[in-house]
Amino acid sequence: MVPTVSEVLVLGISHKTAAVELRERLSLAEWQVLPFLEGLLTESAITEAAAISTCNRTEIYLVTDEPVAAESAALGRLATRAEIRPTELTSMIYALRNCDAARHLFRVSAGLESMVVGEAEVLGQVRRSFDTALEADATGPMLNRLFHAALRTGKRARTETAIGERSISVSSVAASLARESIGDLTGRRVVILGAGETAELAARALTDQGAESVFVANRRHDRALALADRFAGSAIPLDQLPEQLEQADVVIGATASPHPIVTAAELAVVAAKRHGRPLLLIDLAVPRDIEAACAELDGVSVHDIDDLKDVIDRNRSVRAAEAGRAEDIVEEEIADFARWLASLDALPTVADLQSHGRKVADSVVADNAERWEGATPADLERIELLARTVAQRLLHDPTLQLRSHNSGEAGSHGRVEIVRELFGLDAAVEAGRKLHDDEQVNVLPLKRRDARGKRS
Repeated sequence: MVPTVSEVLVLGISHKTAAVELRERLSLAEWQVLPFLEGLLTESAITEAAAISTCNRTEIYLVTDEPVAAESAALGRLATRAEIRPTELTSMIYALRNCDAARHLFRVSAGLESMVVGEAEVLGQVRRSFDTALEADATGPMLNRLFHAALRTGKRARTETAIGERSISVSSVAASLARESIGDLTGRRVVILGAGETAELAARALTDQGAESVFVANRRHDRALALADRFAGSAIPLDQLPEQLEQADVVIGATASPHPIVTAAELAVVAAKRHGRPLLLIDLAVPRDIEAACAELDGVSVHDIDDLKDVIDRNRSVRAAEAGRAEDIVEEEIADFARWLASLDALPTVADLQSHGRKVADSVVADNAERWEGATPADLERIELLARTVAQRLLHDPTLQLRSHNSGEAGSHGRVEIVRELFGLDAAVEAGRKLHDDEQVNVLPLKRRDARGKRS
């Protein structure tokens, strides 16, 4: 039987499988990622972990040699976070293994899985997710290889194709929606909740069309001041938001807050002072910054991130050809990753084969010990070296075949099984385990007696 080899597994939801109501319940704020990864690693079936959480997706990447147990454990933790039963979550979550998991991450990095195909922000989000997992010491050889390959894929997609041209993003689509909804944005007052990357992109898109930006942020007020200076706007603390809402034409939600910033009750007070003047609220945050119930107020229109799909779909054909070229790059990178992944299947067998060769050589030398009468210690060392060298050379070609870069080809798994059967490796490994266990049984009582000063 071929030894168990670790697998890569991804579990996730995205804008393609779940509405924003569920995505916001599963989203991980920056400060929540580390403890979440640490929790995953307490599961015995999980040896490596990383998480990507954006407005469009929450995905958990795992390495495991027990994929069923790992999937069940991760699903349980996600369901607990969303406060729903795992069976309810199952219909909206995707679970992919090995090359399918890698292909998905490569597509995410290339912008092919984004709501706006080719968006620029996603590659940085993947990089930051990997950095966070590294900081948590949650990754190992497999996830390190996977994420490095994904980041290379994303970079190639942007440098070798025009998929990222014209810098279309969710924020620029929000600006288009604002223009469609209220007309010319020149001189319009836009209140932007937040001071992060999404807020900056929204400010750029809106000020390019003549809007005046006001940044609202408490935790990152210094950043808000810097953005206000860059875009000739102003920055205010959160407690002054009601006064700004009275004057605003458009409100953009773009914070990482776990709770709504604008509630229906608070906005109702503001709306009464606006005397029916229209107010457009566009919520790009997940979890949402703006309560859905705000849409029930007179003169108030609310759009969340899922409502942007109609605008996006009208522009999707522009990048279709470049997306096809990016798909080719993904498949090239997947072929390389698949070869590497398949080569891992052979590593335990290579180790077992080499160990078996050494044991056979040592056994032959030991069985003929009585024939070395008169041999000096130096002679015995030469005999042992000769025996091991003969065994090593006999196993050289089988070892090269197992380590070959062609191990990703069809039939490579069968080749590993044949080698194990021909050389009796499973029986040899089992015998070695039994010998080790017997030695432990004999040794442990002595250790126990020594440690306690008496026989147990």
